[in-house]
Amino acid sequence: MEKKQKGFAHYVIRGSLVTQISIGLIAGILLAWLAPSVAKSVELLGTLFVGALKAAAPVLVWVLVMSAIANYKAGQKSSIRPILFLYLLGTFLAAIVAVIGSMLFPSTLTLVTNDIQILPPENIIEVLKGILLNIVANPIDALINANYISILAWSTGIGIALRHGKESTKFIVHDLAEAVMQVLRVIIRFAPIGIFGLVSSTIATTGFNVLLDYVQLLSVLLGCMVFIALIINPLIVFWKIRRNPYPLVFACLRESGITAFFTRSSAANIPVNIAMCRRMNLNEDTYSISIPLGAIINMGGAAVTITVLTLAAVNTLNIHVDLPTAILLSVVSAVAACGTSGVVGGSLLLIPLGCSMFGISNEIAMQVVAVGMIIGVVQDSVETALNSSTDVLFTAAACQAEESRSAADQLAQR
Repeated sequence: MEKKQKGFAHYVIRGSLVTQISIGLIAGILLAWLAPSVAKSVELLGTLFVGALKAAAPVLVWVLVMSAIANYKAGQKSSIRPILFLYLLGTFLAAIVAVIGSMLFPSTLTLVTNDIQILPPENIIEVLKGILLNIVANPIDALINANYISILAWSTGIGIALRHGKESTKFIVHDLAEAVMQVLRVIIRFAPIGIFGLVSSTIATTGFNVLLDYVQLLSVLLGCMVFIALIINPLIVFWKIRRNPYPLVFACLRESGITAFFTRSSAANIPVNIAMCRRMNLNEDTYSISIPLGAIINMGGAAVTITVLTLAAVNTLNIHVDLPTAILLSVVSAVAACGTSGVVGGSLLLIPLGCSMFGISNEIAMQVVAVGMIIGVVQDSVETALNSSTDVLFTAAACQAEESRSAADQLAQR
């Protein structure tokens, strides 16, 4: 009996997180189906889990980036530049796929009046201005409000300054980063319980009936994201590593995408991605920077959302879109996606920017945002899963390509 208890405790603490999450998901659906009133009462479990993740994620990004830069040694090999290029390329290609998907399967919307109070950017200059203002924001406010652009800027600056500091100070920063990571690991272990509460309460309260009116739009959105995950990203990875990319692609979707789907936060999924990079024996000097960086600027899913919803509004209003305008929309969507807010559903706030390119009034654009919020229960989850899994996918591809290149160079020297 004691052995059984020990085995169960070991499974809870050390067992496969993906398997445990799947069990929590199934249990949540069953509870919502069999006892809806009880399911609504367990919403607190999901709220506490997501709240803990959101509270810890900004601090994690801060100390992780600061520690990685402060403890960087001259001469260390890293692949940050290739990874940054992959992030930008993937985001732009995602916008291109969204344009093509929207033209092949045009969607229309039933635009309704909504009282949501949001102040969207009016043009691309406003987006760039907002990014610059976010960079110089008060660092304490940035941590409180999860302003990841500012957090990245401040942690990078302090990390560079600390490279000239005492070794003891650098060790303290490193230990602080490890401590915060440990806290996040503990929180992540509660994911099955949190997801159980989230799924059961959401289905019991709203169900999926609200999505039936937007099946066409949701199909285009999800279809584009799946195409990127299973076709575009593998092609990019194959170009980088020159071998079958799908084992790596499926591993990233399984281990990173599933948890990100439910947490709906790329920043909160950083510990999962870093743990995966560590298991793959990737270069720590690379992934300790690229994973937090990707959570902020690698936003292929957001580019799809901005593009598809904008073109749905354009199609509803019978506005003609030529090829140059479509390409320009792809560029704008990619740039806007890189600066999207760190909050859940942040990509929706940039839809009015895309609409403004076609002369669509802000009043109508806000109705499109409202539609996005209605389908956001699925759209935002899949978007985050794509974004976060791609962070570790491109990091692994760049690191493996560098390892192959180094091995080839050593072989040539012999």
